[in-house]
Amino acid sequence: MSYEDLENRINQRNVFLRYNVELEGPAIKPEEDEDVVDILPNDEPFKSIALTILHENRDDAINIVKKSLDEGVSPIDIINEGLMKGMDAVSVLYTKGIYFLPDLMLAGDAMMESVKECEAVLGHKSETKATVVSFVAEGDPHDIGKNLILMFLRAGGYEAIDLGRDVPAADIVEAVKEYNPIFITGTALMTTTMTAFPKVVEALQKAGLEVPAIGCGGGAVRKDFVESFPMSVYGVEAYHTPKLADAILKDKKDWKDLRKEYVDIVDEFVPEYS
Repeated sequence: MSYEDLENRINQRNVFLRYNVELEGPAIKPEEDEDVVDILPNDEPFKSIALTILHENRDDAINIVKKSLDEGVSPIDIINEGLMKGMDAVSVLYTKGIYFLPDLMLAGDAMMESVKECEAVLGHKSETKATVVSFVAEGDPHDIGKNLILMFLRAGGYEAIDLGRDVPAADIVEAVKEYNPIFITGTALMTTTMTAFPKVVEALQKAGLEVPAIGCGGGAVRKDFVESFPMSVYGVEAYHTPKLADAILKDKKDWKDLRKEYVDIVDEFVPEYS
């Protein structure tokens, strides 16, 4: 008897029952997740636009956005009611462990390329909430964390300035002077490079500058270390960043407030702050 014949004779349901495995039925589509349903718009073309972001389909997103713009739909509405809603849904699925890093990157690319189409019609960059500056600590070449932060910030409506990898403290001081950010984020993967964070604070203080908060995070970074110097808050997850920025912008919070109210601000249980 061939393997195929044997496979055809096996009753899979009996196999599942024998090992007490519950049959859950087919997997639901991303747009059927109950939390995603609450986020996605109901009106067209915004629903279709949001779905292309949720499905990580860059080409379809650009095509629908172009078609909508040709039909006279407001580019601002496309960004706020379509593209950002789709990215909000992606963020929810990432938080729940349903989507992963590749999903974030593909959806983020689809969104940002579509935003460019809207900005071309506007004739200028779309309005943002405020400016945030992001960098990787001096000596550190690892930028995946920073890139995730940039994506979440831009999806959340912020102008996110990317200073790149291996950034000296002097360059961060100049960026603060130039952009006047409401928030700075720094990442470090190595224990040898996370020591750059207090040097950034020292450089800002010497220059007579202060920002509401510097979010410090990354694989090597610890909460007790970050809280050993002023102006800083330990950032646990990349997707927390726009929530922290919102708190700074709307409620005039600073680094002391973010440390005390982190769990309430990000609205979830965070073991590091329990």
